[in-house]
Amino acid sequence: MSYLLIGNISALICNDCIEPLANARIRIYLPDIRNRTENQASGIFNDMKPLSAKEVLMKADRLLAHTTLDEKGNFSLSWDEVHLFTEPLELDLCLDQLPGKNGSQQSRNFHLSSIVLHWKRNSNGYVGAYAYVIPATIWHNIYANAGAWVITGVVKPHLGAAGQPHLKVEAYNAQTGQIIGHAKTDEVGRYFLHFSRQHVRSGLMKSIIPDRKNLGPDVYFKIYKNEQLLWAEDERMSQSRDRRDIAPCSNLNIIYKRSRVKRASSQIGSWLSDMITLTAQRKNKSDKDRLLTHYSLL
Repeated sequence: MSYLLIGNISALICNDCIEPLANARIRIYLPDIRNRTENQASGIFNDMKPLSAKEVLMKADRLLAHTTLDEKGNFSLSWDEVHLFTEPLELDLCLDQLPGKNGSQQSRNFHLSSIVLHWKRNSNGYVGAYAYVIPATIWHNIYANAGAWVITGVVKPHLGAAGQPHLKVEAYNAQTGQIIGHAKTDEVGRYFLHFSRQHVRSGLMKSIIPDRKNLGPDVYFKIYKNEQLLWAEDERMSQSRDRRDIAPCSNLNIIYKRSRVKRASSQIGSWLSDMITLTAQRKNKSDKDRLLTHYSLL
């Protein structure tokens, strides 16, 4: 007989948006009988807390199973039966890098829960499920400590109700005018744009303003469709309250209008076409006049 545990781990960027923990690692440990508490035995769900490298090393002999989460934060792992049906298990998380391969790369270990899972019996053994969503405040602090940012939101046209898929979103640092990140919108028009302190500086970053809480850039956006500029935001928008000193985890919806520059270019193209047609007509008329003059002289 064996145990199979399936589940998902994700994080709250904001109240209405979840980010999957792609490529994170989950570890399952046997309980530490020496330090078992009444709460652990009764299966209380604990808050996420950081673990030092020493703490991870000290429990290595109790490691039962481990695996890597897929791009959607899902995982599946199994192990042979070892009298675990009513025992609490310890679940830990390791983040070697943040989603989008963002921020400083180092192992960040966290304890998720000490919990008695609810197992169901089938023909092959026992099956259980586990899901955890990292609270927004904790996820914000993890990003901040890693020197990283994530911006998410929905891209919609002006006076349009639905988000627009397959658009390219570019974010710019208003202090330097340099691009700091880009992303594609999904089927419902949502984008996830990641960048780090390294992208913000990029050799052209001005000195950090001391009174900035997040040490972040002021941002504005450009939207592309099929690699053609669809809309360019006025850079002055970067000075609005939600764009200045951008927080490590931010939700910014983008409402765009078609670029005036694009329309102007179209008008210029039409004007040039009319001029070419008019010139050709004048040329043809001039040729006829010269021909009539030639025949009259004969």
